[in-house]
Amino acid sequence: MPDGIEGALLRAGERLAERATRRRALERAAVGLGALLGLPAARAVAARRRYPPGSNPIAGGYYGFCGHTYTTASCPAPYELPRIDAHGFPLRPADGRPIDNLGRLVNGAGKPIDENGRRLHGPDGSPLPAAPRTRICEDWVPEQHGVDAVIQGSWHRCCDGQIRKLRDCCTTATRRINGDAALRGYCYGRRNVFCVTYQDTGVPC
Repeated sequence: MPDGIEGALLRAGERLAERATRRRALERAAVGLGALLGLPAARAVAARRRYPPGSNPIAGGYYGFCGHTYTTASCPAPYELPRIDAHGFPLRPADGRPIDNLGRLVNGAGKPIDENGRRLHGPDGSPLPAAPRTRICEDWVPEQHGVDAVIQGSWHRCCDGQIRKLRDCCTTATRRINGDAALRGYCYGRRNVFCVTYQDTGVPC
């Protein structure tokens, strides 16, 4: 391997290690390898960085959420603005189906499946193993950022014909995930907003 390429890979690895825990780094490496091998699940994960309808990044570090502009970035998750269920576990924004920490659809047993509910298989034909499926605020945030975290406050917007609930992930930290100073938002008990998630309620508006 040429020295220049090797050096670039080493520097990229160091940056990755600084930004992620060991488990998260391994997950990302697995996704990258799977994408190189052309695995369908890996291609899906590589394309997952999309925002749900009604929410998108806008200039200056601001984020649009159903007509509301806010400055606190999303919690770490398979998708940029993480959709969660009532218990805080990740869902696919497009349709609310359960996903694991790699962004793959999963069945009731947590096993990765395709769009039709069939188990995903690797190149050797063996079923792919389950990956972790953890709560975004209560599990991923403490793991990756070393702060205590709990879902507390929420606010609501009419988005795509239904009520969408933005959920604040609240901590005792003095900084938000994007480095801005902490703000109280809808947190309570001396906690501040650290990052955001959302739920689609299905209630028409």
